[in-house]
Amino acid sequence: MELYPLKFQPKFHYRIWGGEKLKTVLNKEYTEENIGESWEISTVPNSETVLIGGELKGKTINELISSFGADFLGEVVYQRFGTEFPLLIKFIDAKTPLSIQVHPGDELAKKRHNSFGKNEMWYVLEAEENAELIVGLNKQLDKRSYVDLISKGAIEEAMNKINVNAGDTFYIPAGRVHAIGGGVLIAEIQQTSDVTYRIFDFNRVDKKTGAKRELHADLSVDAIDFNLVDNYKTQYDLGQTQNKLVHSNYFRTNILNINGEATISMSKKESFKILIGVEGNSEIIYKKENYFIKKGETILLPAGLNEPIVLSSTGCKLLEVFI
Repeated sequence: MELYPLKFQPKFHYRIWGGEKLKTVLNKEYTEENIGESWEISTVPNSETVLIGGELKGKTINELISSFGADFLGEVVYQRFGTEFPLLIKFIDAKTPLSIQVHPGDELAKKRHNSFGKNEMWYVLEAEENAELIVGLNKQLDKRSYVDLISKGAIEEAMNKINVNAGDTFYIPAGRVHAIGGGVLIAEIQQTSDVTYRIFDFNRVDKKTGAKRELHADLSVDAIDFNLVDNYKTQYDLGQTQNKLVHSNYFRTNILNINGEATISMSKKESFKILIGVEGNSEIIYKKENYFIKKGETILLPAGLNEPIVLSSTGCKLLEVFI
């Protein structure tokens, strides 16, 4: 069998803060309430996404890696990660704010959880009026002053709050405190990890359990990067078809601004690519087959494909993600 553009069945996750926009805006199909996350491409145990079309239908990413190796991942990715898929792709709908939280880096996550760390980025799809994100700190803290604020229940006063609009982009390296505010719909690209340290959860109760969610303030102390940053928002333009967005050691993301036809450059020696629809509609043409990408849909292009063509007669924006 040969590889082709791959679309997976999302895994939907209940969240205390979840709303309905994954359904009403992104046209996801589910029946549960308070679905906050749609995991589009995942190899996290018990949340593995399954291929939904073509001859390989029903396969998981791990099964595809086992069968196709570097032809699926790219030779450089295969040499670096072996059979571990390095990325997790999500859409997140925050009807109410997420907890204030932080993620450990690779070294600490490996030591404590035998996991990758969690470096991630956010691309804002929609934001209600006056919607906010928390990204980083607004004043200098150290471990001692941080613990003091936690003990007083006053950690919110040290959080850097930013009003956001559609198209805003933020890189959230491991160690940076953060939270998605209510009324924000985002696409999230991250390392394959489900390790989160909750610092503060606004004293709310989960209606499913009748209890407050567990906090991890003690674990978070050694994970936080207390350095301040002048500007947390990623600056970019849309002047070309392919425009640099976030490039890190963990993933690279460009934004494709397509009106007409564009070729997706592929290299078996390097990396697979993931395309995420964030505005408008498009289609991939590969070996005379058509694969559609609407806003809120995600397609994985194995590294061995021969330069698929993307068409959009009305204009679209896609996030292009690779290692």
